[in-house]
Formats: sequence, C-alpha cells, structure tokens
Amino acid sequence: MKMTSSLTFDSPDPPALGKPLHRSFFGRSVHEVAPELIGATLLVDGVGGIIVEVEAYHHTEPAAHSHRGPTPRNMVMFGPPGFAYVYRSYGIHWCVNFVCEKNDSAAAVLIRALQPTHGIPAMRRRRGLHDERLLCSGPGKLCQALGVSIAHNALPLDAPPFAVYRRTDSVEVVTGVRIGITKAADLPWRYGLKGSKFLSKPFRNVAS
Repeated sequence: MKMTSSLTFDSPDPPALGKPLHRSFFGRSVHEVAPELIGATLLVDGVGGIIVEVEAYHHTEPAAHSHRGPTPRNMVMFGPPGFAYVYRSYGIHWCVNFVCEKNDSAAAVLIRALQPTHGIPAMRRRRGLHDERLLCSGPGKLCQALGVSIAHNALPLDAPPFAVYRRTDSVEVVTGVRIGITKAADLPWRYGLKGSKFLSKPFRNVAS
C-alpha cells in the first residue's frame, strides 16, 4: 500500500498534530479505517503517540470477539462507530480497539503499537522502563503506558480523555497476518508503518 516516506521522531518536542478525527471517520469499512490510522496520533489525557501498528477484526471471521454474537463483554462492538472497545487479554493486559462500520456490524481495529511522542515521562513511570522503543510496542504495553483500563470502555473517541488526530505526513503502510491468534490466522489484516522501530513485531518479508 504505497503512501511514501516513513515517520520518525527524535526531537524532544512533540510533533504538530493534525486535525481531530470525529466519530464519522470510523463509520466505514474496517479495512479502510485500519490502514488510514497508521500515522495518526492517539492521545489519552494528553499522553500517547503515533499509531504504527493495528489489526482489523470483523464479526464474519472467527478471530473476532464479536463472531458469536453480542455479550456483556463485547456489546460496544455492536453499537455505533467511533467508540473504544477495551478488554482484558489473558486476564492480565488491557487492549484498546476502535469500533468501526455501522451498528451491528461489530467490526473494530485493535491498536497494537505506538511511537511515543506526548507525555513520555508519564509513560516511563507507568511502564517502569526508559527505552522509548519498548513503551508502547504491543497492545497491552501501550494501554499500560497510556493508563487505559476498563474505565475507558464504550467512551467516544472524539471526546476527552480520548483524542485521535489525522496524520500530517505521508506514510508507507505494510500488511501482514495478525499476531497471536489461531483462527483465521492467514488473513492479512495487520497494518503497520514500514521501517518503524516501534512495532510490536517485524512484518515478515518486508524490508525495513
């Protein structure tokens, strides 16, 4: 998926933010939204960074939490787009997803990794480490770094504490199979920023 160049951030000052994304942005196919989130910025109470890796999920495939229908846990996935779906992974880590498509479509984008840009000292305190590359290099890590928990479930993505900003630079998006699943594991529904050192795991067969 060609979009040119790669984002990097070595300055002590956070980069400029693009225009805020509103809930209407998410009311499209999860496969349109997911790659367009690469290079966008996610902040929670002002802490966060550039989205460098996501995965798409849809109720029509068995890896999605919504595949077997609504439950108290996944109910937000069956609602309107532009809301957060937060769940506990393996009983240990919180993970945050962005609900997409129309009501009852039950599609969402899992945010897998960020490049830290805002509130890095707070992230380091929460994660108990210094290396920026490891602060948000996985869905559980980034939720810990941003302070995301079940309290954020079903909250709108375009109102505090959440804020999502459109990317300001062109990027090159790469695709691959999703990570850590056994069902529908062959679907190439993982999207990432080519060459990013902040990914949770490198993309196979992609030069970086």
